[in-house]
Amino acid sequence: MAEMLSGQEKKELTYEEAANELEKAIALLEKGDLSLEQSIQVFEKAIGLVRLCNMKLDEVEKKITMLVEGKDGVRETEFEPDGG
Repeated sequence: MAEMLSGQEKKELTYEEAANELEKAIALLEKGDLSLEQSIQVFEKAIGLVRLCNMKLDEVEKKITMLVEGKDGVRETEFEPDGG
């Protein structure tokens, strides 16, 4: 079974890595060979990965919005995530 990731390890994953881990977790759940306890642990991990992916996508969306909606036309502005 895949090892649970701590909060710090999750934050270090790229979007692609998190999405890959999520796919693995889903495959494990779909296979149906896990005990109930293992299934719950994998499901919890999957939920954390979904949240991480959503957070990373939100950050990218904000950066794109800042690029497109600049007052002086399209300009790049450094995006600083607010951490929450």
